Amino acid sequence: MQTPAPAAEDGRVVLSRGAPPASSVAPVRTWRVFLQVGAAAVVVLVLVAVLGLSASRRIAEQESVNDAARSTDLLADAVVQPALTDGVAAGDPEALAELDAVVRDRVLGDAVVRVKLWDADGRIVYSDEPRLIGDTFGLGDDERAVLADPSTQAEVSDLDEPENRFERDQGRLLEVYRPVWTPDGTVLLFETYSRYDVVTERAAAVWRGFAGITVTSLLLLLVLLLPVLWTLLDRLRRGQDQRERLLRSAVDASDAERRRIAATLHDGVVQELAASSFALAGAAERAERAGAPDVAADVRAASGTVRTSIRGLRSLLVDIYPPSLRTAGLGAALADLAGGLAARGVRVIVDAPEDALAGIGVDAQQLVYRVTQETVRNAVAHAGADEVRVGLARSGGLLVLEVADDGAGFDAAATLASPPEGHLGLRVLGDLAAAAGAELSVDSAPGAGTRWRLAVDPDVEVR
Repeated sequence: MQTPAPAAEDGRVVLSRGAPPASSVAPVRTWRVFLQVGAAAVVVLVLVAVLGLSASRRIAEQESVNDAARSTDLLADAVVQPALTDGVAAGDPEALAELDAVVRDRVLGDAVVRVKLWDADGRIVYSDEPRLIGDTFGLGDDERAVLADPSTQAEVSDLDEPENRFERDQGRLLEVYRPVWTPDGTVLLFETYSRYDVVTERAAAVWRGFAGITVTSLLLLLVLLLPVLWTLLDRLRRGQDQRERLLRSAVDASDAERRRIAATLHDGVVQELAASSFALAGAAERAERAGAPDVAADVRAASGTVRTSIRGLRSLLVDIYPPSLRTAGLGAALADLAGGLAARGVRVIVDAPEDALAGIGVDAQQLVYRVTQETVRNAVAHAGADEVRVGLARSGGLLVLEVADDGAGFDAAATLASPPEGHLGLRVLGDLAAAAGAELSVDSAPGAGTRWRLAVDPDVEVR
C-alpha cells in the first residue's frame, strides 16, 4: 500500500488524513459488481436503442423516398402522361378539368396529397389546389436539371418555400418530381407530395426487427457472461482472503520471531553477562584483599563495562519487543521506552495521565507505541535531540499523541516527499496511521525542532 504524497497545511505536513487511502484494496462485493455490470448493460441497451432508432429512421426515410420515386414514375407513365393534352400547357379550362378528374380519381389518395405540373418557366400550369394554377415561382437548379436531363428526383420537401404554403398543414411531406411530355412535345415537370407517415411506420418496423435481434443477443451474451463473472469474483475473493491470511501469518511470524529473539537474549546472553558481572565483582574484591589494587581496579572496570552492556542489551530488548505493552499496558511500555533511552543519555519526558490511558484498544495502543518509538528514535538518531517530550491526551473522543523534540529539525515536506536513507520509517508510519483511519502530521523546520501529532480513535480495529 502506497501512501499519497504528504500535503502541507498551515506549516504542518499531513501524512494521513484520518481515513484509509483510496488505493487500499476493498473487499470484493458480489452484489456491487453485478449491480455495476447490470448498470453497464442498461447503458449499452440505451445507447443501442438511441443509435438503432436513428439508423432505422434514416434507412426508413431513404427507402420511403425511393418508394415514392418509383410510385411517381409509375403514376407519370401510366396515368398522367396518357391524360395530358396540348391544352394543359396552354391553360385550356376543359383540358385542365379532364386532367383534374383523372388526378383526383387515380393519383390522389392516402399516400399522395398534392400534385403540381410546372412548365419550364416555373409557372404552375395545373394543381389539385386551384389557387396555385397560374402562379410563377421559378424553378430551382435541381428542377431545371431534371428537365434538361430527364430523371426522377425525390427528397423531403421544404414546406417553407412559398409554393408550398398550402401544404404546410399536412406536416412533413416527401416530394418527387420528374418530366412528362404533352403530345406536341412540350416538357412539363410532374411533381407529387406524399405523406411522411410512411417513414415513421417503416422506421418502427425496421427498429422492431433490429431491436429484437440486438437486445436478444446482448441479453444472451450477458447471461453467458454471468457464470464466468461469478467464477472470476469467487477466485478473486479467495485470493484476497489468502493474501489477508498470509499477511496476518507474516505479522504473527514476525511478532513470534521478535519474542523468540528477545527471550533468547534475555535468558541467554543477558543472564550470562549478569553472572560474569557478579563474578568480576567478586574477583575484584579478592584481588583487593590479596594486595593487588591495580588488578582489582582493572577487574572493576571490566565489571562496569559488562553492566553497561547489560543495560544496552535490555534497552535493545525493549526496542525489539516491549513485553510491558501486552502485560502492563501502554503507559508502562512508554515508561520502558523512556528508560531505555535515558540509559543512552537522552532525557525523555512522558506525560500520560490515567484518564488518557483508560479504555484504549489493543490496535490503538500498538499504533501509539509504534509512532512514539519511531519518532523518538529519529529524534535521537537523526536530530541529535537532548530532550524529547511525549504527551497523551483526549480530545473530541480521540486519543491524541504528541511527540516534540529540541533537535535540529528538518524540511518536512522535502524530506518526506523524497525520503533519504533512514527516513523511510516515517512513510511507513503514514501507512500505519492511514490503515487505522488516524490522522498523522509533522511540524518541523531546520533549527526549530520537530513536533509530531497523531489523532486516533481509541477503539479502532485495524483489519
